[in-house]
Amino acid sequence: MAAAGSLGSLREQYLAEMAQIRSEFDKNGDGIAAAHGRSELVDRNVIACGEPVSSGKDPVALVALGGYGRQMLFPHSDVDLMFLCQSEAAKQAHRDGIRTASQGLWDLRLKLSPTTRTISECDRIDPENVEFTIALMDARFISGNEELFLRLKRQLIPALLKREMQTLVRLLVERTRIRHEKYGRTIFHLEPNLKEVPGGIRDYNVACWLRQLAEVGAGSEDLGEAIRFLSAARTFLHYCAGRDDNTLSWEAQDKAAAKGIGMPSQETTSATSWMRVYFRNARAIERVTLNLLHDVPTQKSTIYRQFQRWRSRVSNADFSVVDGRVYFQNPSSAGDAAMVLRAFEFVAQHGFQLSSDAEARIARVMPNLVAGLPWREQVGSSLVSILKSPYAAHSLRSMHALGLLGQIIPEFQLVDALVVRDFYHRYTVDEHTFTAIDNLHRLPQRENEWEKRFLELLNQLERPEVLYLAMLLHDLGKGMATPNHMSASVELARPAMGRLGIAEEIQEEVLYLIGAHLEMSAAMRRDIFDPENVRAFVGKVGTAERLRQLCLLTYADIRAVNPDALTPWKAENLWRLYVAASNQLNRGVDDDLFHAEAGNEQLRRLEKLIPNRTRQLQGFLEGLPRRYLLSHTTDQIAVHFNLSLGMVREPIAVALKMSPDLYELSVVSSDRPFLFARIAGALAAWGMNIVKANAFSNAAGVAVDSFYFKDRFRTLELNPTERERFKRSVTDVVSGKSELQQLLDRRSSDATAQTKVLVQPKVMLDNEASSHSSVLEVNAQDKPGLLYRIASSISEEGCNIELALIDTEGQAAIDVFYITRNHKKLSVLTSKSLKKSLLAELS
Repeated sequence: MAAAGSLGSLREQYLAEMAQIRSEFDKNGDGIAAAHGRSELVDRNVIACGEPVSSGKDPVALVALGGYGRQMLFPHSDVDLMFLCQSEAAKQAHRDGIRTASQGLWDLRLKLSPTTRTISECDRIDPENVEFTIALMDARFISGNEELFLRLKRQLIPALLKREMQTLVRLLVERTRIRHEKYGRTIFHLEPNLKEVPGGIRDYNVACWLRQLAEVGAGSEDLGEAIRFLSAARTFLHYCAGRDDNTLSWEAQDKAAAKGIGMPSQETTSATSWMRVYFRNARAIERVTLNLLHDVPTQKSTIYRQFQRWRSRVSNADFSVVDGRVYFQNPSSAGDAAMVLRAFEFVAQHGFQLSSDAEARIARVMPNLVAGLPWREQVGSSLVSILKSPYAAHSLRSMHALGLLGQIIPEFQLVDALVVRDFYHRYTVDEHTFTAIDNLHRLPQRENEWEKRFLELLNQLERPEVLYLAMLLHDLGKGMATPNHMSASVELARPAMGRLGIAEEIQEEVLYLIGAHLEMSAAMRRDIFDPENVRAFVGKVGTAERLRQLCLLTYADIRAVNPDALTPWKAENLWRLYVAASNQLNRGVDDDLFHAEAGNEQLRRLEKLIPNRTRQLQGFLEGLPRRYLLSHTTDQIAVHFNLSLGMVREPIAVALKMSPDLYELSVVSSDRPFLFARIAGALAAWGMNIVKANAFSNAAGVAVDSFYFKDRFRTLELNPTERERFKRSVTDVVSGKSELQQLLDRRSSDATAQTKVLVQPKVMLDNEASSHSSVLEVNAQDKPGLLYRIASSISEEGCNIELALIDTEGQAAIDVFYITRNHKKLSVLTSKSLKKSLLAELS
């Protein structure tokens, strides 16, 4: 090894040459050259530090593995180095020298991952470390015992791979699919990890390994442009972060686009355009990898083979199905536009994947294919057939990847791989669209009771094609520079459907749904039990069929935003709004009698649940709004009533109910100023995320407040003893025994949430939206304690919160409050004063 004195010079030289590599990258943007350059630089240092064990008697072979072996060593990648020994005795004899060599490389600040193996240990798969055998596939000689290395490279590794090919392929396939599942089986993430996501660098390596193992599929040379782009991007990310960071954050996307990273001649562009180039290259890698994962020979079970043969019975005169892949019976028919459309209809009906051969044939004739399409006679009906089929999204993704969907609907190219930066949506606009369509077709597979209700609606539709066409076209306007994407989507959808020959009456219904596709979400931000809100919403819908269509579109659209967007609570509210609107459409204006009957029936059920307490129960319910009975189950009302009985002993009674999704906190006490705000503040002080809140009071001045929240840090779940302390804390804050501000100050010092999107505060007051209250909507930056601050400002103006609807979209809080002052709507003067104080507080 180099002497201690020379280590300093080695380190200085290493840093100087690393700086030179970075300088060259800054000039030419060549990530592969930078990775090769760093690999060669590390080689020289490995040779210098490992010289004592790589020379002399019975020398060790120094072998690069993994990415280092491939000479793809990115600026902050780990250095996988193997010390290969002839025997166990040699391994022991060189133990100290290997440790010293490793220490020298660590002193150079290399992230060294060393391993020492005898050659016999490389001749078998280690079940606990399969990655080592895979890393051996990229083994490269650096220095030392070359004869020993050649024996490994030319004899042992080929024999091992041949002998264990099935095992290694199976493990690669399984682990790749698990990784794909982790990332939602899509490349279209707004901030992708370009190493791990589908279509990332890891997928490229998997494709290379599978080819080496099984010698099948498209060659990795097909992906030269894609890996050059991703290598440049990964090199850039490492330099920007100063560590092994592979996430394309929004900030990184802006910087990469401004520098033209991966672009020809480092051509600068917008972040949106740059990400489209990223997705195009990721899509190429993903498709090759998926084809290889399917094509590699594996020992599948007899049952699996029988199942595949059974599925293959759907083969017909036009298409054959082999192991779940679709082939043209007559390969030349891929040039027939009508036949290609039928192929995608076939895929949509059965869920198979086009074979790589079929895709390649379609891709070759694509430039001339669209000219031969039988416009109006067949394209529109074929597309509708695809949209209504159970695997529509699967077929549409394939059409989109091959460029056919954009040829049929040129407007769809506006949202191809389009990133919308709101930190609420998880996917690009096109992937969001396909996911939304898939959400509708997956309803028969759902287990939740509330999703079965939506399935019933889907089965009742008179024209399901209206809904599916609207879903396909509803976000086209996001590709336009306009603040109102719904109006833009309507204008783009109109000519698109005209070219497709869609009937006029269907077009009108589709355009209505596109233009109104956020109406139900907007109505859900109001009190869904307020007759005025329901009446206003119904006035915009008009018919029962439109209501069903809009409800299903809203369900699918919200669920496609991100995996957590459609919470059970939000789905339940959507269904309740549908029921309320449906009743309104069916009964006209006779809602008072209907609500009274519903209340009486619930009272009868309560009397059975709480026997011998009829007079007290009636006194508790007296003066509570009808929506209290509508929005709470019989069991919830019973809990509140029993809490009110406990007020004889203590003026404040608290109950906590746990569920897998949300906690429900019920507080019953004598009504008092700042009651709602204090409860919200106590929850904020415990780090709870409030998602919904109700505030009611009866004629006797008893307040019934309910808060539904998420325990972000799982404090109550992991520490059962904390639950009683939590309830006591709430009680003490409400009663004034605890100083709330001190609790909040402690919590705020722990807040570390990063503000990625600045939300400008907006305050809107509407005295017409409700028959009994002024409706206050607050849009603001979502932060811990926000609800407490808003509620405190409302209370300081002498106002009372009747109902609070809490919602967040990314980092934007959208909170709606039904408020009164002296049991009336707010005056003009009070409204102005409240708006002013809220804006001052939120700013």
